[in-house]
Amino acid sequence: PTEERRKEIVKKAHVLAEQSRVEMRHHRHEANEKIKKEAKASAISADDEKRSLDEVQKLTDRSIAEIDGVLKAKETEILAR
Repeated sequence: PTEERRKEIVKKAHVLAEQSRVEMRHHRHEANEKIKKEAKASAISADDEKRSLDEVQKLTDRSIAEIDGVLKAKETEILAR
């Protein structure tokens, strides 16, 4: 592919990566809502709620970092051709 086409492909990859990040944030939001409902219903303790919310955030951060890493690697691969 031409350089111009490679740049178009990279732009598409950025769009897909952003969609993936948004989807991960959506899943985090859903998980946090479930945790808060459980805490409100006294099914879990406040400590468990805090620990669970922190764990969900760590998983989200790790997943987004993985998405960014894959994007960076693909971008480098595409532009290097």
